Amino acid sequence: MNERSSPETEPDALAGFTVGVTATRRREEFGALLERRGARVVSAPAIRLVPLAEDSDLLAATRDSLRGPLHDVVVTTGVGFRGWMAAAEGWGLSADLSEHLSRARLLTRGPKARGAVRAAGLNDHWTPATESCDEIKQYLLAQDLRGRRIAVQQHGEPLSDFVADLRAAGAEVIEIPVYRWLPYRDTSPLRRLVSQTISGSVDAVAFTSAPAVHAMLGMARTERLEDALLAAFGGPVVAACVGPVTAGPLAARGVPTLQPDRSRLGALARALARHLPEHGVTRLEAGDHRLEIRGHAVVVDGELRPLPPAPMAVLKRLADKPGHVVSRADLRTVLPGSVARESAEHAVEMAITRLRRALGPSGIVETVVKRGYRLACRYEAGP
Repeated sequence: MNERSSPETEPDALAGFTVGVTATRRREEFGALLERRGARVVSAPAIRLVPLAEDSDLLAATRDSLRGPLHDVVVTTGVGFRGWMAAAEGWGLSADLSEHLSRARLLTRGPKARGAVRAAGLNDHWTPATESCDEIKQYLLAQDLRGRRIAVQQHGEPLSDFVADLRAAGAEVIEIPVYRWLPYRDTSPLRRLVSQTISGSVDAVAFTSAPAVHAMLGMARTERLEDALLAAFGGPVVAACVGPVTAGPLAARGVPTLQPDRSRLGALARALARHLPEHGVTRLEAGDHRLEIRGHAVVVDGELRPLPPAPMAVLKRLADKPGHVVSRADLRTVLPGSVARESAEHAVEMAITRLRRALGPSGIVETVVKRGYRLACRYEAGP
């Protein structure tokens, strides 16, 4: 599901929602974009970059590129291209690499890659309208590639099909691993985010790279929770991806994703700010008051009121059956954590008390003696 982003978004559009952020690079910037719209942000870096100057694979690929002429160079990311040039300078290979690149056709995936090429004093040859690697591949395959040496800059993970198809067409392909991903050193935040996603404690998880998706799925697999994680993404929790490449691993598993119309962090934040208030809110009237139930808060007559986990769980269960009585035994099943049977009734009563206190106005949650509780909503009884 692609969302068009608007130039203006309500500053509190994400108030009451929790968004998990898996990004490492620019995570503070992206988190700030979400927080400015009112979101609660859970940061769980999934991956880290191998320092380019220490990457022996990149050095070997660079030397391989310099052993002969380069006819085409596929530049997939601006940050990757700048890093390659900087690493070459540190190795004393900058002049040779620039000379080889100046004689090649530089095919840039998007405007950021094109800008990095031009900033290096080089000329870009062509950029696809779709900003996709697949369109670059089709552009190359439409030509005679026999005997051509083509350097392909990776963007975090191998472009296996891309490279295989070029080689099958007769090209000599040099893979440039401009940056490689490793698991983040401290895996505990990501492990917690997996649990929070499965429990519904977050409303969305934002991904800015395919390796981050793989890392989260891998963490869930290690904990034997992968099926539960995929089910959560297929249900109440939004998997928000910056673009189709990032969404690829989830799409392959049949998981729906939210994507902005442009592959940019700002556009992703705006897409979430449009989607969650529209699809992640339960609206109803109870006791002559207007309620909007969000992820971790409820808006009562236009006023945002954050709720602790237990009262929120109870409110959402009552809202599943507006106007109908929900038993204490039923409410006990939604309380976070394990509750001993002998203390279950007390735990439900405490959650109801805290819920009423947090809601403010009286008359929203009613007690039905010896039966349970209900939201004071009108409904038509069934036959």
